[in-house]
Amino acid sequence: MSKKIIVIGTGFGALGAAARLLAEGYQVEIFEKLDKPGGRAYVFEKDGYRFDAGPTVITAPFMFDEIFQKAGKKTGDYFTLVPCDPFYRIFNHEGRHFDYNSDEEFIFSEIERWNSADKEGYRRFMNTTKAIFEKGFVELADQPFLKFTDMMKVAPDLIRLQSYKNVYSYVAQFVKDEFLRRCFSFHPLLVGGNPFNTTSIYSMIHYLEREWGVHYAMGGTGTIVDGLVRFIEELGGTIHLNTEVKKIRINSGRRVEGVELKDGRFVAADAVVSNSDVAWTYRYLIDEPLRKIYTNSKIDGMKYSMSLFVMYFGTDRRYDNTKLMHHNIILSRRYKELLTDIFDKKVLADDFSLYLHMPTITDPSLAPEGGESFYVLSPVPHLDGTTDWTQMAESYGDRILSFLEENYLPDLKKHLKVRLHIDPLHFRDTLNSYKGSAFSVQPVLTQSAWFRPHNRSEEFDNLYFVGAGTHPGAGLPGVLSSSVIAENLIKQDVPL
Repeated sequence: MSKKIIVIGTGFGALGAAARLLAEGYQVEIFEKLDKPGGRAYVFEKDGYRFDAGPTVITAPFMFDEIFQKAGKKTGDYFTLVPCDPFYRIFNHEGRHFDYNSDEEFIFSEIERWNSADKEGYRRFMNTTKAIFEKGFVELADQPFLKFTDMMKVAPDLIRLQSYKNVYSYVAQFVKDEFLRRCFSFHPLLVGGNPFNTTSIYSMIHYLEREWGVHYAMGGTGTIVDGLVRFIEELGGTIHLNTEVKKIRINSGRRVEGVELKDGRFVAADAVVSNSDVAWTYRYLIDEPLRKIYTNSKIDGMKYSMSLFVMYFGTDRRYDNTKLMHHNIILSRRYKELLTDIFDKKVLADDFSLYLHMPTITDPSLAPEGGESFYVLSPVPHLDGTTDWTQMAESYGDRILSFLEENYLPDLKKHLKVRLHIDPLHFRDTLNSYKGSAFSVQPVLTQSAWFRPHNRSEEFDNLYFVGAGTHPGAGLPGVLSSSVIAENLIKQDVPL
């Protein structure tokens, strides 16, 4: 009999780990609380409109290729990725925009429109981020940091690469125009970090996008989930939907025996991989007396990412002739001050910065004929703040719609056909994310690499973590890298 692995959750970290382990010959059984797979990549459907609930920016597509290649398959047999150009259109508070893609000469022409003197600075910035990318992503992203000595081995390189600086200050060394600094430093927000306190290692995201591009999955990100699920089932894996794990059972030593389900059943396993939020897993799935390291007080004391307010809406008209692109970032007049409100003060500000996703520019299938499908995201404080989202959500959404109508989408309210939203309460109550954070543990230096919750639990020998809260962190490349780490550790610890 091959060894049995249980996977908790069906986010991309879970699906990646499950597929990899199945291809190696393990038995894999997956348990998902919700009625559909995907976790944060859930799909909402209403009145002919389809909305990706979570990730919409696909980078490093080769990481999907590697999963399917393990069983002699091709990504294109399961879903189709198309490149986005430009990657993003970034607007300042006056509505002027900056586009960028993988064409360096195009980027220089865009910089020229803002500050020609910054072209040489950008060139130097890219030259330095290449070294950060090669160290932080190519060498270290799929390597576990299980011992402090693992961290010490790379510490000289991290110091040389100025990882002690934050992303904004790192960019500011090279780029002088304030808006361009924002354009090249916003990337930590994609993985739950504040550009003003996230280690500059994350400046490599800009290089990663330049290296492999930004892609979109035709039919929406949910088609990637569907493709991975089909692949897993072809390999003999089993996925149980509407099946919540209530507890991870630990024996008298340091070993996991399996999981207890909410319906009372016990399922034994040789190892458990949790894609559930790391803090949530420790706090609510493992009895406190069994935890010596991740005590409740330690969990409470960790820094967590911001949360998100995300509104999904559909119109009965097209907006093809507007200045919007597939991926749009709309920055507030305030930058650092707004981020301070969100991350530090944890207050809901009167202004906001937005990510506006307009996928029907690329893929009209997501809306009824003649219609448009949108997703607008606003970073907001997690639930340590005082905002009562049961009272605030609708009015906050109204403010965003009014802003978009006044500045980007004329007559929006007149053409609105569908509207729904998620907020920090959804992240806490539906997605089991501690404090309602959207990206789990914040990627500050003191919570990165060895300092981050480990891919193999420090407490229990055969409990493993994948997803945003463990190393290397949030974002599709990060969570897929965590699935590589989990596969390699399990093959080492639980050999067939």
